[in-house]
Amino acid sequence: MSSQIDYTTDELRRKILTGEVAPGERMVELELSAQLSVSRTPIRIALGELEKEGLLERLPTRGFRVRRFTVDEVANAVDVRGVLEGMAARQAAERGIGPDTLAELQACVDEGRLLLQKAQAAGHVIDAARWVPMNARFHGALVQAAGNSTLGSALAHVSKTPMAGAGALSLNGVLPLLEYQFIQRAQSDHEDVLAALLAGEGARAESLMREHAHRSRNNKRELMLRMQQPVASKKALKTASERQKSAGI
Repeated sequence: MSSQIDYTTDELRRKILTGEVAPGERMVELELSAQLSVSRTPIRIALGELEKEGLLERLPTRGFRVRRFTVDEVANAVDVRGVLEGMAARQAAERGIGPDTLAELQACVDEGRLLLQKAQAAGHVIDAARWVPMNARFHGALVQAAGNSTLGSALAHVSKTPMAGAGALSLNGVLPLLEYQFIQRAQSDHEDVLAALLAGEGARAESLMREHAHRSRNNKRELMLRMQQPVASKKALKTASERQKSAGI
């Protein structure tokens, strides 16, 4: 069942990010089940996950529809997240990292290295089912280490924007080499941030996290625009064909 859920979530996310499913369009379980050849249970679970990522919104009556958002809105939200996470990194470095937080951050870094090694041997395809939650754990542990509940609340609000949260990485295997390169740099950032935290270098940790978010913003923008290109081309060809038919050409 787990593999079916992952497949269903990835496919629905891809349909939304590429524009194959239009903003405002309702996600009908029965239709999606037939399209993806899966039962309604993984569809229902996948829709719930995509709601958490901010890609879907729950309807007042029942069901979900695709949220309207632009690439610029995602970019702006990630910029704000970078400022807040930079602040969290500085405060965490100044307070000092406790043994439990250190163990969690180090475990995330170790897992990231392993995932990159496996991806390199598998056609540069990252195991998104493991990277995404690990990435969210790293960022979450960092924020928790700051000991600032107000900052945490602000981050939670910003992360409601589609694709803006640390746990909403747009990995779908559509552009494996590009995604691999992005993750490779993200892993390097995580290692540098951890080193700065251990050294108590608050200003450096803050700068690294802001740069990390800036790269994330640019990466997500590029991935989303590239994913949308094939669908946009198909729609343009379809429109041109319909015009030709109506003109009797």
